[in-house]
Amino acid sequence: MKLQPDRIDTLAIQAHGPGWLVAGGQRFEASVVVSSGGALRAWGCARWEELTEAHFAALADDAPEVVLFGSGRRLRFVAPGLLRPLIERGIGVETMDTMAAARTYNILASEGRRVVAALLLEPEAAADR
Repeated sequence: MKLQPDRIDTLAIQAHGPGWLVAGGQRFEASVVVSSGGALRAWGCARWEELTEAHFAALADDAPEVVLFGSGRRLRFVAPGLLRPLIERGIGVETMDTMAAARTYNILASEGRRVVAALLLEPEAAADR
């Protein structure tokens, strides 16, 4: 039984497909960070192989409870050392494919959770590796 309404004042992901998504009325075809606090920005990582600890450290700036890492078209786990800046601050990290992360972000954001989705949107050739 639902006891309270979903929030409608939070930034939502309105649509998504392979290699793209729409959030805040903008279409993105490159990696993006979406925050329930309203932040929407490019995530400077075009390919899985380019991920660094600094990419994940920047996600802590929004002070989320949890970070959803969308690893591209398929589920891939990064080396634990890359997540150290988040883990050391007590921020939870969940990894899933990018489309699942987009759907999960919308659910958590609508519940009023402080959530950040870091969504890897790779060019098609890179995503097939």
